[in-house]
Amino acid sequence: MLVLLPPSEGKTPAPDGTAPVDLAGLSSPGLTAQRERVLDALVTASARDDAARVLGVSPGLVAEIRRNVGLRTAPAAPAARVYSGVLYAAADLAGSLTIGGEAAARSRDDVRIVSALWGAVSPADRIPAYRLSMGVDLPGVGRLAASWRAELGTALDDRAAGDVVVDCRSATYAAAWRPRTVGDDAAQWVAVRVLREADGKRAVVSHNAKHTRGVLTGHLLRRPGAVASVHDLTKAADELVGTSLLDATTRDDGTGRFTLELVVR
Repeated sequence: MLVLLPPSEGKTPAPDGTAPVDLAGLSSPGLTAQRERVLDALVTASARDDAARVLGVSPGLVAEIRRNVGLRTAPAAPAARVYSGVLYAAADLAGSLTIGGEAAARSRDDVRIVSALWGAVSPADRIPAYRLSMGVDLPGVGRLAASWRAELGTALDDRAAGDVVVDCRSATYAAAWRPRTVGDDAAQWVAVRVLREADGKRAVVSHNAKHTRGVLTGHLLRRPGAVASVHDLTKAADELVGTSLLDATTRDDGTGRFTLELVVR
């Protein structure tokens, strides 16, 4: 199983006095050169007078933008603690790492957070809080999704080969890398879609979608038994029906990609 998550927009800075990021110590060391390149470009862009415009964020976030300038020396913490949005609260990745055992191993080995700055990191990788979106056209690098595509292919293609890939990313982050779904080393790629049922009708919703994807992620990490196929994934999602879900259904779109539809009230 390989679970792909987007980063959270909200991030919690690591405590003062903790060691800074060690780029060479992050998982997928083949990404180090690209990480250096993007980090240098982000630091430079964040020092500009028009940094908010360049990074596509509100001028009200100027403090977070300025924090980017000191990323190389800023305190770092496990990504599971730095990313603190709704999805991460529901998944409790930090809790999985803390309790140890199989849940911790699955969190470290089977989850990758696709990031505009780091490319892809494990929840256990130590990073500082930062502000950068995959949709940015970063001076000196270009459009980040395109700039990461080949690099992430090198880092993730072999890991995904023959496995089930549970994709909880938004379209912006999915554009940076897609699993191969044809050939002998094809992955079983499953996009997670959240629907809401009201008055007997179902419709795609954004509200609570992140929370529901987080609930699924946490369940996959903590439940007994491996998830090695689309069938296994569907069975695992079915275990949530009657609690946080009304229904869980997997659909094959005929192109090698599957969709896991999670229905909430």
